[in-house]
Formats: sequence, C-alpha cells, structure tokens
Amino acid sequence: MSAKRVLVIAGSDSSGGAGLEADQRVLAVHGCYALTATTGLTAQNTLGLQDIFVIPAEFVKKQINAGLEDVGADVVKFGMLSSAETIDVVAEALATHLVPSIVLDPVMVSTSGSQLLPEAAVQGLRTKLLPLTTILTPNIPEARLLLKDSGENALEPKNLAGLVQLAKQVCALGPKAVLLKGGHLPLTKEHETTHDLREASKVIDVLYDGENVTLFETDFLVSRNTHGTGCSLASAIAANLALGKDLKSAVHAAVRFVEAGIKTSFDLGKGSGPINHFHSVYTMPFAPGRFLEYVLDRPDVRPVWKRFTEHEFVLGLGAGTLPVERFKEYLVQDYLYLVHFARSNALAAYKAKDMESIAASSQIVLHIQRETALHLEYCASFGLSKEQMEKYPETIACTAYSRYILDVGQSEDWLALQVALAPCLIGYGAIAQRLYCEKETLREGNRYWKWIENYVADDYTEAVRLGSELLETHMSQVSPKRVEELISIFVQATELEISFWDMGMGDRQ
Repeated sequence: MSAKRVLVIAGSDSSGGAGLEADQRVLAVHGCYALTATTGLTAQNTLGLQDIFVIPAEFVKKQINAGLEDVGADVVKFGMLSSAETIDVVAEALATHLVPSIVLDPVMVSTSGSQLLPEAAVQGLRTKLLPLTTILTPNIPEARLLLKDSGENALEPKNLAGLVQLAKQVCALGPKAVLLKGGHLPLTKEHETTHDLREASKVIDVLYDGENVTLFETDFLVSRNTHGTGCSLASAIAANLALGKDLKSAVHAAVRFVEAGIKTSFDLGKGSGPINHFHSVYTMPFAPGRFLEYVLDRPDVRPVWKRFTEHEFVLGLGAGTLPVERFKEYLVQDYLYLVHFARSNALAAYKAKDMESIAASSQIVLHIQRETALHLEYCASFGLSKEQMEKYPETIACTAYSRYILDVGQSEDWLALQVALAPCLIGYGAIAQRLYCEKETLREGNRYWKWIENYVADDYTEAVRLGSELLETHMSQVSPKRVEELISIFVQATELEISFWDMGMGDRQ
C-alpha cells in the first residue's frame, strides 16, 4: 500500500503550534506523507507574532517543483502565502502539475483583526487560486475580505442564515466548495446569536458545494489552547481527501479531529497554546467521545440502523396508521421485554468494576422502572392491564432478543453487555426524537403520540445520556480488535430489534 501524499505550501511557525509544523503533525497522525514548500519564516511564541521573513517567490516555486516532479502529491494544502508574487508562482506551478485536490486555508486576517495580506495578494488569490481550489476554508473575516471589491455585498452575518448566505457568496468566486468556519459567531443551543459568551453553546461550520448546504455543529469551547485550529482543520481535510474520503466525510472527520484536539489540549507557554494533535494516535478509528457517532456512520452498520430506526412499524407510529391490534400486541411484548431489560442492566451493575459504573447502571434500572410505570399507564389506555399482560406468552422475537442480551451479560464482560443494551436504549430515544421533530408526524388524533412523548421525556433522555456516557468512557480504553468484536454485538442486537418490529407488524412471531 503506497503512502498518501500531501504537499503543504505555507509558512513556518517557530512556536510549533500552527503553520507547517502543525500541518505535518496532523498529516502524520492521519497516516499521510507530508511534503513542504515554505513561504515564510516567523519568529513567534504563544504570546504572539514578533517578526516574519518572506521567502522569495522564485525559491518557493523551486520547492514546489522539486516535490511534485519527484514524489508528487494527491492533495495540495495552502496556508500563508505571504505575497502577490508567491501567489503568482504557486498558481503557475499548480496549472503545470495538475494536482487532483486543493485545500486552501486563506490565512489573511490575524486573530486581532489585522489584514495579513496586501490588497494585490488578496486580488491574486481571488482570481488565480480560487478557481483551482477544491475546498476553501475561510473564517468570517477572511470570507468578507475575499468578497471585498468583488462586486458582492459582504454583510457581517448575524445568524445561521447569514452564515449560509456568506458561504454561498464566497463559493460564487470560483472554488468548488467552501467550508465557512463559524467560530466568530458562537450560537446558543437554540441556534440564536448572543453577545454574552456565557450563553454561547454551539459553533456551526457551513459547507457549501455549489448545490448542497451541510452544517457541522460542535460545542462552543472556552479554551486558551486554540492556536493553529485553522491550519489543523484544513490539513485534516487534506489528509482525509488523500485517504479517499468524499468531501462531506472528509470535512466531518476533520471537524471532529479539531474538536477533540481542543478538548484534550494541555497548556504550553504563557499565552494561546496549541491544540493536541495526538489525541488519537493510539490508532482507534474514532476520536474520544465519538464511538456511537463512528459506529452509526460505518458502512456495515448504517443500513442495519436505518432498517431499525425507519422500520415500517416506526413510520406507522408517526403517521398514526399502525393497526391498533398490532400495536396492542407490541405493547404486551414490550412490557415483557422491559422486565428483562431491567434485569440486564442490573447484571451490568453487578459486573461493573468501579463505583461510578455500578451507580450509573443502577440509575438506568431506576429509569427503566419509571419508564415501565409510564408504559403500564399507556397500556391501560388501550385496555391492557399489568395482570393481563403478564399472562401472555413471550413471542420468539421477544425471547430471542432478551435472552441474547442476558447471554452476552453472562458470557462476556461488562462493556460487551453495555454494547448489547445500546441499540434499544439509544435507538428508541433517536426514533422518538425524530418523530417528535418531524413536521410529517401526526399529532392531533394520533393514538401513538403519547408513546413518542414518553421516549422524549426528560427521564428517558437522561437514561440515554447516562448509557451513552458509560459507553463512550470505556470504549476509548479498548483495543481496535476489541472494538470490532463489540461492534458485531451491536449489529446483532440491532438485528434483533428489527425482528421485534417485524413481530409488531405480524411478520414474525
């Protein structure tokens, strides 16, 4: 297997937090080979930039040609380009060598708001490099600067709609796609703007590819260690493109990479330190805290999860068209299953090795107890009493599913049991949340609306949060091989959930 090659054309950061130094670390942890062409040398530290020496444009050209004529590149990533002359020779070299993908991080505006590129360089970047660019990654000030004198009215975005509009305007300048970084416009959890950073909850980056808008939401993180986030994001995108990911997946993975880098950063120096580029060098396929996101996005899991969460039974609940008798039979089996679900979580508490995990599993059992009480009240509205339901025999689907989970709990370790329980716990929450939010869901006159409300209630939402946190905490401590084994358990449990829905439709007993 040949190494994926990325040529980075950017400036050097003597503090190591950004520029070529950060780029190379990002590419290394992604398994890519980095070539470099240095456009400038800086004297800087975590407290700020002290001086810069611009490398002559002709020498930059020699560096680019030397790399591309010999090793070659699957992707070129740009950072600081320093001057109009540098931009001219870079554009000429790219036109000659025809690199497949180009990621352009337009380093044009400093953190303090100062313009770093002269007007002639901005104009050259706009007219000569943007038409060659696969994806452009500006922040808001850089996007507005690119639009300046281009005939476009570059308004300061005030909300999410403004961010999307600005991304579309910049994309019209020539790049195939734009990722507009939203860090300068933190939003509340309701996606509203706020001038009080204490109310800020989310940051949204906007990807526009000329046709589709994709939003990437991350937590608004208060950290002094954010130096080099723009460089690192663009390099992670470049690495993911070189590794064969499509654009949307490449950006998504890069956003999560940087998010984890900020969350796991540690202090270096007296000022704004770098992010942690090494949070995932233990070769796990997901960043810490993102196991469930990784699992549900895997090609071997995604179709199974879709069959479960978008089953005909589920659609019937949302539309209110599910036959009542079928639903009543499902309610009976669901009650019988809840008893075993509680037993399984009690077994998890027994098998846990630390007090926190024991307590969390015990809390989930109490959540299930309260959920069962709500379930019984709901069953009563369909004329089903607890005594009646306990006299019903279990169906094959109910027995197969509940006993599978208990068998995993007996024969496997604590974590395997948590994975086996996860599809039911998080799946019902995800299904109910989707139905609750979809405009197509029937509310008035829908006999199943209360079922949806029960699974979006605070108590069940808290159970999902607890279960998810337990899983995420412990998954980061296992080997990649064990991850694959646990995902097989997850898939099997999800298949049994599908059989449960099939039973509810009368397709399988």
